[in-house]
Order: sequence, then C-alpha cells, then structure tokens
Amino acid sequence: MKLRIGVIGQGRDWQSRYLPALRSMRERFQVVGIYNSVHALAENSARELDALPYASFREMMENPSLDAVMVLEDDWYQLTPLLAACDYGKAIFCGAEIDLSASAAMDLKNRIQSAGIAFMTELSRRFAPATLRLKELIATRLGRPRLLFCHRRLTCENKDIRHARSLEARSQRELVELIDWCNYIVGETPEWVQAIRHASRDSVATADYQIFSLGFGSPEQDSKAILAQISCGAYIPEVWHEAITYRPPAAIQVCCEKGLAFVDLPSTLVWFDDAGRHQEALDTELSVGQQMFSQFHRAVTSLVCNSSDLEDACTALAILDLAKKSMGAQARIPLQLP
Repeated sequence: MKLRIGVIGQGRDWQSRYLPALRSMRERFQVVGIYNSVHALAENSARELDALPYASFREMMENPSLDAVMVLEDDWYQLTPLLAACDYGKAIFCGAEIDLSASAAMDLKNRIQSAGIAFMTELSRRFAPATLRLKELIATRLGRPRLLFCHRRLTCENKDIRHARSLEARSQRELVELIDWCNYIVGETPEWVQAIRHASRDSVATADYQIFSLGFGSPEQDSKAILAQISCGAYIPEVWHEAITYRPPAAIQVCCEKGLAFVDLPSTLVWFDDAGRHQEALDTELSVGQQMFSQFHRAVTSLVCNSSDLEDACTALAILDLAKKSMGAQARIPLQLP
C-alpha cells in the first residue's frame, strides 16, 4: 500500500536523512504536498518530489486523498500542525525538531487516542543499525547490561542570547533522545534520576554541561541493578573547530554481564567478550531514515492504533522534568511516572 503524505517543514536533516529515504521508498510513499513557512523552499522540494507546494498546512490537510503528514520542524506554528492533523484524521510522523514538553505530550497523546490515528515520533537512535545489532548481541552474546555511559558533545557557536536559548532547546532535545535510547537498550524504565548541571559563562540560565544518572534498581545494594550515565555538553566554542572533533567519546558504551560494547552512530559497533575483539561495520544495512519510515508505514497500514511510541516519548520527557528538579534539590529523585 502506497501512502500519500504531506510534508510540513524540512528541518536540518532534510537533505541528509528524510529526502534520500523518501526517494528510495517511492513504492511505499508518495509525497503529494509540501508546506514550508518559506514558500520558495516548499517549491524547490516539491519540484524534486513531483508534489504540490502549499501556502497553508491546513489547506494541504483538507485534501481527502492525504493519508498522513510528516511534521519535521516547529516553526512559528509550533504544535498546531500536530493538533490539526488530529482534527483531520491524518496519521502523524513527528520529527526530532519538534519541542514537546511533558504536559504538551500528554495532551497530544489524549488527542491522538481520541482521533484514533497512527502516530510515530522520531527517536532516531533506536533505528541506527548499530543499535539494532547491539540489541541482538545483548539477547544472544553479551547478556544483561550492567552499566551504560552515553555522551553527546555539541558546539557552542556564539554568545548571542537567542542562540543560547536555541542551544538550550537543542540540548533538551538531545537529552530526551539519550534518555529514551538508554531505556530502549535496557528494555526497562528507571526507578530514579539524579542530575547535575554546570552553568555556562554567559548565563546561569543556560548550562554548558549536564550529567544524569538513571537507576534501574539500587546499584549500591544489588549487583544486578543497572546504572546509566548520560551527559550532554556544549562547552567548546565554534572557533575551536579542531577541538570538537578531537578524540570524541563513543556515543554509548555498554558494559554487560558477558562483554563490553562501544557504539558510534549510525553503523559502527565494536564489542569484546572472552574471545577477544569484534568490530562490525554495518554500512550496508538500511539507513536510519529508511528504518524509521518503514516502521511508520507499518504503523499506518496495520490499522492498529499503538500508542507505545508516544508513551515512551512522554516517559523520557517526564524523566527530563524530574532531572531538573533533582538539579534544584541536589538530590536523587524517585520516578513516579503516569
């Protein structure tokens, strides 16, 4: 079944992720309309995909032949297209650049359930070939995770306050994805969170480094408990362009019962067990964009409304909110998730 979709906003990853995936999956997706607040961008992308540029995303959703929308960035309209899609009964793919708060995500979840539509949010690290292979190894060779070390290093481009706010929002998006990534790899929900932030030199309202500890059990008392450490930093100025790429840490390091794995996204995995070192380059696997869109296609065509994806996003957002409370209280906060 070929889905007729509309695209709202292109986002930073349009050329590198979304457009190549849509081109390679023409047998599953037909882009019939594109909306962008900069109309010239919509026209250019529409020509590439033999689609129609729209001056209004609501006008595009009024098209009765439209099956789904991909909302890839939150411009001036923020969450309005997501709510409009619920009203028009269109399935939704929600891109990573959409900033959702925990309360807004819960409200959206209720709207989606009332509308009875398929929904998928972009938790891209789940679909990286290296992540999928790591899950296989945990189930077959490496055993249950014990410790996870997950790091993300961003560039702090300038001191402009508007950029500082933008960088803070980007850091929050990265942290939500990292939290979900650890939960996905472990296959459980943590029981507590403890967080520390380091204020930036330019403003105490923003952080240049944040570190979270997620506890799956009590690691001080239970040897089978799992501890995940997540850090996200934006402390390297753009002018130090060589420093940002110097000895970058592995995206995630997972210490398991029977071995150790290092993941570099999207497709490099190095793991160790009693037999020694094993290195896997998974470049021939489907790309992250193709994996995500295949999952979205299944979600829409299965006719079974599955809200687990949005529930996982809500969980990650709720953990992020509790982490902020932990920073203020300088204490471990138990997770009491809805």
